[in-house]
Amino acid sequence: MSPKGRPEGEQAPKRVSAKGSPMRPTGGPEGEQDPKRVIAQGRRTSVVVYTDGACKGNPGPGGWGALLIRGGLEHELFGGERITTNNRMELTAVIRALEALEQGSDVDLYLDSQYVKQGIESWIHTWKRNGWRTADRKPVKNAELWRELDTLAKTHAIRWHWVRGHADTPGNHRADALANRGVAQVNGPGNMNGATP
Repeated sequence: MSPKGRPEGEQAPKRVSAKGSPMRPTGGPEGEQDPKRVIAQGRRTSVVVYTDGACKGNPGPGGWGALLIRGGLEHELFGGERITTNNRMELTAVIRALEALEQGSDVDLYLDSQYVKQGIESWIHTWKRNGWRTADRKPVKNAELWRELDTLAKTHAIRWHWVRGHADTPGNHRADALANRGVAQVNGPGNMNGATP
């Protein structure tokens, strides 16, 4: 664990890309719009988010990635854990993306995980009523992540969109590539265990 309590190899959510550069415009001159000024002017910030998780072995080394697009600017996040599961990485990608947003954002969130989409839109209500137990009274897996996601989801207006993984959604491809960078980061140079660069 890092001093801030994050798993080893996980990037803290900052308003810079994983490369360390500030949010960069998708078109127009560099620095075209400061996202903080939009909030300061009292307007609700609209953000498009793509998230994905990856795991090389389940459990095994895993990574998560998120692409945030706001006001013509892109923001990349990624990280990973040495021993994890794909479902944990899918959840972590969404959590880290929502943490990076200003509170009260208007979010269109695209993900290829039915586990996360069904969980946050449907299953979580039953889990909470049952004291974080499933319908057959077993403890909910990844409950600490579900609790964190539940808390964060309440701070934004989110529309959840499922997309087919590895299909024709460029934002999903980029999130997948970021998740695989997270795997590579925790595996170290030359030890990608099947991850793509």
